[in-house]
Amino acid sequence: MTENKSKRILLISLISAFVIGLILLSLANRYLIEHVEVTNAMISTSGNSINKQNSSKESFTSDDWNYKSDTKSITIKKVTSGSGDDKITYFVADVQLKSSSDLKSAFAKNEFGNNIIEYTSKIAGDNNAILAINGDYYGFRNDGIVIRNGKLFRDIPAREGLAFYKDGTMKTYDETTTSGEKLLSQGVKQTLSFGPALVQNSKAIKDFGRTVVDTNFGNRSIQKANPRTGIGIISDNHYVFVVVDGRSTGYSRGMTLSEFSQVFEDLGCTDAYNLDGGGSSTMYFMGKVVNNPLGKGEERGVSDILYIN
Repeated sequence: MTENKSKRILLISLISAFVIGLILLSLANRYLIEHVEVTNAMISTSGNSINKQNSSKESFTSDDWNYKSDTKSITIKKVTSGSGDDKITYFVADVQLKSSSDLKSAFAKNEFGNNIIEYTSKIAGDNNAILAINGDYYGFRNDGIVIRNGKLFRDIPAREGLAFYKDGTMKTYDETTTSGEKLLSQGVKQTLSFGPALVQNSKAIKDFGRTVVDTNFGNRSIQKANPRTGIGIISDNHYVFVVVDGRSTGYSRGMTLSEFSQVFEDLGCTDAYNLDGGGSSTMYFMGKVVNNPLGKGEERGVSDILYIN
């Protein structure tokens, strides 16, 4: 009797271990293991690099907070408000371009797929970026419309997206009412799929309902104070990149979505959009990280960046 009981216990243990193993393997496959769909992602069908640098190197002047040339102007400001537990620290990059071609995107390891990550600074450095911010972390999800540098990588409409056009304009849009091919025909060169929209028609959005974002273990609200990354447009080819540090007592608590949207309205944006935040929120300028991710100076790997070159 005792021997049979021991055998049953052993059998149950083996089955349990097998089931747990399958679950762990499934989780690793979904969230950890790289799945490459496109190698050399920023190579066009003609074999040329989509992210090829300008053929003539421009003359410029720069310091830790500014870049100026005949084709672009970038000014970064560090802003603080409040004190103690209520202190907020964020960075605003005012970007003015003569050509929309200087606003680009890049993927980690120059590959498109899931769970492919590198630091924002690494991707930026590999692409000779002057200024960069983390993107929408497209590689964590399997849906959304993903157009980068005029090339369509994914066409599965799912949420409120952001589109950049060849004429230097930027608009939020409903992915479910269109398609990637249609957007390309309308002159869209970049899309980001995260959200929500923060400013529309020059007015900050205040009612976000219960806004959620995908995480490794289900959805959670992102309305409370968090580190944040976002982009807004003031006029054609005139953008503001904003990165908010957070979750660091005495340095920066982060911002709520309502606070974040108000920042973009105050900056004069006609439209603005929320990107991946938390530990991903990073601003890179002229070879170094400008902000202080999570107050620890430690970047988190991301799947993509938006940058100026």
